[in-house]
Amino acid sequence: MVRKNNIALSKESSILFATFSKWRDKKRLPTNGSIEPMRDFLVPKIKKLVIIDQLHPGSEGVMPKIEVYTNHNKNFKSYKSSWYIYLLKPLLFLFNTSSTQPIFKIRDFLSVIDWSFRDKTVFDYCIGLESVNALAGIFLRKIGRVGKVVYYVSDYSPNRYPSKLFNKIYLALDRFCATHADYIWDVSKAMQPARIKAGLDSKKSASVIHVSNGLYSDQIKASPIHKINKKDLVYMGVLTQNNGPDIAIKALPLVLKKIKDTRLHIIGGTDGINNDRIWLEKIVKKMNLSKSVIFHGFIADSLKMSETLRSCAIGLAPYRDIPGSIRRYADAGKIRAYCASGLPVVSSQVPPLGLEAAEKGAAIIANDDPKSFAKAIINIFIDEKLYSKLRKNAITFAKDSTWENTFLNAFKQM
Repeated sequence: MVRKNNIALSKESSILFATFSKWRDKKRLPTNGSIEPMRDFLVPKIKKLVIIDQLHPGSEGVMPKIEVYTNHNKNFKSYKSSWYIYLLKPLLFLFNTSSTQPIFKIRDFLSVIDWSFRDKTVFDYCIGLESVNALAGIFLRKIGRVGKVVYYVSDYSPNRYPSKLFNKIYLALDRFCATHADYIWDVSKAMQPARIKAGLDSKKSASVIHVSNGLYSDQIKASPIHKINKKDLVYMGVLTQNNGPDIAIKALPLVLKKIKDTRLHIIGGTDGINNDRIWLEKIVKKMNLSKSVIFHGFIADSLKMSETLRSCAIGLAPYRDIPGSIRRYADAGKIRAYCASGLPVVSSQVPPLGLEAAEKGAAIIANDDPKSFAKAIINIFIDEKLYSKLRKNAITFAKDSTWENTFLNAFKQM
């Protein structure tokens, strides 16, 4: 492999990126946010990029979408999997609900192998997001179709599944990929210690590279202090109980007792479905907070989302402290987005990035309950010096958090 500027890439390089995402209304949802950034990073730098996008269970379709980019051109050729992969289609539709489905994992493995045999390219790298895609890459390396394999991990938990059998299979696949890949890309530094505690032999592990989620450069911008709404809070993210948006809502009446006219903006909907906020709307109505809580729904445009964040004063990350939660080991993208927009953060003790932001003076850590969150919010609001210090540190904390830097640093370490 020719290295240029200490990067393990050249204009003749070829990469197979096997990943997944959800699709709705013929559009890829940004649930898995790394596909477009990876494409934008690699296409100008390498000769060929193939993206195999495995549609996640719960999407409007069930068959992989294959995009082939060549000669630094952002226009791609679209392909379908071979006819025999389509024999799985009836079963895939039968089990097309938003959860882990074994038949989809079989599809994922086969579709990567299928494309490799159809494509005459011997790829320099196969980057497999999650274990089944990486497993396919490891097989392809064994038969000489791939040079090196990257096991890219966006979520990890040693207790991911309630089913003991599912969890054993999940951990076994993770350990196999962690020991047989050439590199591991973990989005969080908390993942590898958890793997080792769960049984991975650290001496047999592939090299681990921290590849955090990033932002586009035009998202890293703070509004002048006089242009923000100084009493506005914001929660951005998936609207499930694990992420704690209801904690933010229930904290609001306590804040309003001390800070009148405080408002809470809620941005999000699980996988783009605004109906997922119905349970939160019931809480708002019950607590008579309709005038103080603003639901923005799912904002697909990252720039519009960032503009909304920049208009607020404090970002909230109230993840619940649940045993086995993947949030204990994942990369909390909302915290990075808050800091990039110049917002001080109030985070629970769950996400590693919240603890890291607190160490850098950009966040306050609270317990995962309304009283603790309300107390932290009030303390920031009433202390201008504290607010200014947190805001300054937040901006510094996120200033280099671009996707370009993330992937550049990863390839430099390979």
